[in-house]
Amino acid sequence: MLDATMTQQLGAYLANIRTPIELVASLDDSEKARDLGALLNEIAALSDKVTVRNDGRAPLRPSFQIARVGEDTGVEFAGIPLGHEFTSLVLALLHVGGHPPKEEAELLEQVKSLTGSFHFETFYSLTCQNCPDVVQALNMMAALNPAIRHVAIDGALFQSEVDKRKVMAVPTVFLNGEPFGQGRMDLAQIVSKL
Repeated sequence: MLDATMTQQLGAYLANIRTPIELVASLDDSEKARDLGALLNEIAALSDKVTVRNDGRAPLRPSFQIARVGEDTGVEFAGIPLGHEFTSLVLALLHVGGHPPKEEAELLEQVKSLTGSFHFETFYSLTCQNCPDVVQALNMMAALNPAIRHVAIDGALFQSEVDKRKVMAVPTVFLNGEPFGQGRMDLAQIVSKL
C-alpha cells in the first residue's frame, strides 16, 4: 500500500512514539478490508511499539481504532486514510503514542479539562483539502481526553451513511449524532463551540 518513500518517512515518524499502541481492526470480507489489513500490518512492521489486533467490533467495516495498549482510546478511522488523510493517520499514531501535539499549551489544557461525553464523527473525502484540519483536530482531542471519541469516515466508502445522514459536503462533523459543523475548522474553533 505504501511506496518506498512513504514507508521511509513513516518509519522515521514512528520512532517518536513513546507509549505502545495497537491498531484494532474491524474487517469484513471486502477488497477494501484486505487493503486496510495490509496497510495496518505495514505500519506495525515499522515500529516495535505498534501491534495489530483483528478483533475490533466497530459497526462500520472496514475500520480501525488507534489505542494505547490496555486502553480504549477514542481515535478511529472508517476507511483507508491515504491521500490527503495520510498526514492525519501519521499524527493520530504519534498523538495516541504519547508524542506531544504542537498546539498552544492553554488550548491543550482546555481540551483535557472538557467533561461529559463527546462522540464526534467526521465525513471526509480522500481528495478534500479542508478535511485533514478537522480530522486532525478531533483526533488530537480524542487522544488527549478519554471523554472524547472521534470516528473519521470516508464518505466514498460508506455512501449509505452519507445518504442516511444527508451529508452534502465534506468535511461534515456530527457530535453525539447531531450536526456540529461543516467546512474547515481548527482546534480553537472546535473547542470554542463546546
